[in-house]
Amino acid sequence: MEQPPVIISGHVIGLLKEYMHDLVDQAAQETRAHEQFGFTQTPYRPDQAISDLLALLDDRIESEGMQVGLPYNFLHQMWSLCNNASAEIAERVWLEGNIGNHITSKAQTREVTYRALIDFIESRSRKET
Repeated sequence: MEQPPVIISGHVIGLLKEYMHDLVDQAAQETRAHEQFGFTQTPYRPDQAISDLLALLDDRIESEGMQVGLPYNFLHQMWSLCNNASAEIAERVWLEGNIGNHITSKAQTREVTYRALIDFIESRSRKET
């Protein structure tokens, strides 16, 4: 049985972008700290970026969800959207990493992954309106 499409409001997309930006900044800070101490980076994949986003959303929904206007079932909606978008996101990250910009860090992987996810969400919303 096919699931009805998930439509996310502009307000919630704005919150998502803010959370994603926080995760990209966090990864950049981690990279600088690792470089400072001479550690090498381990490979980081788009599915890990999605897992990190879902974990952050779980925390934020728990702590501030209703106050900032996140729907009660938002985590489930995002999990479904991410699951549906995973192949498209992985392909885009691979393409950008191998054809366009060479993706070398956790922050870059997160940035491209989250941009692809937002594009996926917004394209689905345009199709449904």
